[in-house]
Amino acid sequence: MPMPGDHPRPAPATTVPKDIEWRLPRHARSVSRARTLLREQATSWKLPEEVTETAVLLLSELTTNAYRHAKVSPGREIWARCALDDDRVRVWVTDANDTLPETRNGSPDDESGRGLALVATLADNWGATPREGGIGKTVWFELRLSSPT
Repeated sequence: MPMPGDHPRPAPATTVPKDIEWRLPRHARSVSRARTLLREQATSWKLPEEVTETAVLLLSELTTNAYRHAKVSPGREIWARCALDDDRVRVWVTDANDTLPETRNGSPDDESGRGLALVATLADNWGATPREGGIGKTVWFELRLSSPT
């Protein structure tokens, strides 16, 4: 019970992190899990719906590439990281394979192989870099939250 002269303490501020990372097993189910986690985070950040949908699609492509193409020993994880700045959202996907990805021109009959072309087309910026420490790589993209003026 408060005593006379006591001042109520303000409730602790609830802050939404501006930078979050998920570690996922290198498994097909992780692609869906990554999409769900990013969609939930985008909702808490109140990102525009079109930015959210594009980010989820591109994260799905990069996570799929990390799962399918990063031929590494069992037990290695895929790391996905997402950060929100004032004007953009950035997403990184890291795996333990050292081979940097390359875009390729798929033919209309190809059933796969267009993921990086999709990233290059839809992202405002993207790239791939070797990981510090020499094991693996990080592929990243960024999306502006509003149209450039």
